[in-house]
Amino acid sequence: MTKPTEQIYANYTAEDFSVWRTLFNRQMEILQPAVSKEYLHAIQEVGFTDNKIPDFIELNGLLKKSTGWKIEVVPNICPEDKFFQCIANKVFTSTCWLRTMEQLDYLEEPDMFHDVFGHMPLLSNSSYSNFFTDFGNVALKYLDNPKAIQLLSRIYWYTIEFGLIKENNDTKIYGAGIISSFGETKHAIDSATTKFDFDIEAIIDTPYRTDIIQDKYFVIHSFDQLYSSIADIEQALAKRV
Repeated sequence: MTKPTEQIYANYTAEDFSVWRTLFNRQMEILQPAVSKEYLHAIQEVGFTDNKIPDFIELNGLLKKSTGWKIEVVPNICPEDKFFQCIANKVFTSTCWLRTMEQLDYLEEPDMFHDVFGHMPLLSNSSYSNFFTDFGNVALKYLDNPKAIQLLSRIYWYTIEFGLIKENNDTKIYGAGIISSFGETKHAIDSATTKFDFDIEAIIDTPYRTDIIQDKYFVIHSFDQLYSSIADIEQALAKRV
């Protein structure tokens, strides 16, 4: 299937709307007691509902007012160099195609539900989005250093994609890879999973796999802590590369 390079809203089919509604309602039901209150606030801020696939033109207007971010459509996963350049300039690359009803529980590559439902609401949160931007700027310094990019990918994986946050002594979800996955959500909130305090030195030394449900997570105490970790990231990289 040829993937679209721009969102043409009129091209969405009845099945697309059904897929969005099914995924949205299923995730919101399981996320309500498990996800960060910051995400629940953010999803209201961007106006996501079950009966409407998000319109990127409208979303760009909302994000521009709140944190200055905008959406750029890409057909597939964005190459690392372009991705880091984009987030450093407050541009989030996203697909605009949806999986089929037969693919609800498994998809080899991220679709619009992951990109939009998982990532975009928290772009309206200033501390979270500032971390994202500064992380991109750090990565731009190391585009020609594969080892550094590998280490940075671990930080991205254990924060933006699979991060957890402590709220009122409860551990909640904020990572997009968990938020957009029914199976990962159920697994991440299980008390039996392995959870570590947020520590850049530990994260940068922890490899990950993309083809399994995660077996470990790192827990921040606030998005301000996440944003403040940029200096620690730069120091950790300087020691290793």
